[in-house]
Amino acid sequence: MTVESLYTADGMKMVCGGDGSKQIDGVYCCDMLSVAMSKAPAGSCWVTVVCNLNTLAVASLTDCACVIIAGGVLVGDDVKAKAEAEGIALFSSEEPVFETALKVHGMLGA
Repeated sequence: MTVESLYTADGMKMVCGGDGSKQIDGVYCCDMLSVAMSKAPAGSCWVTVVCNLNTLAVASLTDCACVIIAGGVLVGDDVKAKAEAEGIALFSSEEPVFETALKVHGMLGA
């Protein structure tokens, strides 16, 4: 599945499209940036409630396919601008982390 599949997925709001052709290989959930930095697999769809510039830095370092900010957490203009500048696909979801991750996992056919 590609990032582009999330553009129109029910419950997902695209904040920044990034590279829609990137392949999503799995889902990763973590709210501790230091743990995510060392454990998030490349190509994963990272689901978190942490929404700041450091989140984008970790996404870039780990080469995540995309990031979903779950739980209705608002994405600030500074984060939107940085995601656009870095080409990071960023989405938001009103659903909690688990339900959001479960939805993506189901889309992967896993």
